[in-house]
Order: sequence, then structure tokens, then C-alpha cells
Amino acid sequence: MSKQYDPAWEHALTVVQEVQPPSIPAGAHAMTVVIDYPPGSAGAPPHRHPSGPAFGYMLEGEMLFELEGEPPRVIRAGEAFWEPGGDVIHYSDGNNRDDTRCRFTVTMLCVPGQPMLVLVDEEELAARAYLRVAAESGTSA
Repeated sequence: MSKQYDPAWEHALTVVQEVQPPSIPAGAHAMTVVIDYPPGSAGAPPHRHPSGPAFGYMLEGEMLFELEGEPPRVIRAGEAFWEPGGDVIHYSDGNNRDDTRCRFTVTMLCVPGQPMLVLVDEEELAARAYLRVAAESGTSA
């Protein structure tokens, strides 16, 4: 490997997302994972990240992404997404396509000793149904 630096290094960076999360826990524990769903996979059941935000990037394919309080939307390869964590329910992270896999990476932050992800039961989903936003008409979600 060369000891020389690439003179174009300053132009190698592309910002894909800038957000201001509600908070990052003091002494946060971070975990980065890659999720790989086969064609047509419904993905994980409804869940939340109770003590910190999660930041993601689509590597391949398309994901149907739905957070409580927002309409479902499709995230495509090369796009970033995030969720604030805390009490917000993440309804969908399923593969939006039946003909190809979808792969994405997620970095989750949480309070040490706390779970990164907690599933939401049917009773809570029913009690919070009024917070779910329907898909906008004319969208591909």
C-alpha cells in the first residue's frame, strides 16, 4: 500500500443523511448490523428501539419502511433512514420486492444493559392504532 494520500480525499465523501436525533444516551452502547431479507419477506414484527435512535442505509433492493406517526414509504438502495427510538413503533422493515433480496445496515444506540430492540404486542398495537398513518394515495408504498 502506498504511503501517499489521495489528493482527492476531500471529494470522496457524500452526505446521505443529516438528522438531529432527540437524544443519545450518556455512555451509549452502539451496534451496527446488516439485515438481509429474501424476496417478498415481511421483515421483523412491529418493534421499537426503547433507549436510543437507529440510523440505517439501504445497500440493495427496496424496503417498505413505516414508523408510527408517518405514512409508509419505500427506501431504495443508496438511501438513508433513521428512527428516533424511545416510544415510537417501527411497524415495517419488509422487503418491498418479490424478485430480489433487500439488504440494509443499521446502527442502533442504547443505554448500556438495555435491549436494542423490543417487540410490540398485539394489545399495544390495538391501543395505539390511532397513531398509525395510512399510505398516501398515489404512492408506491
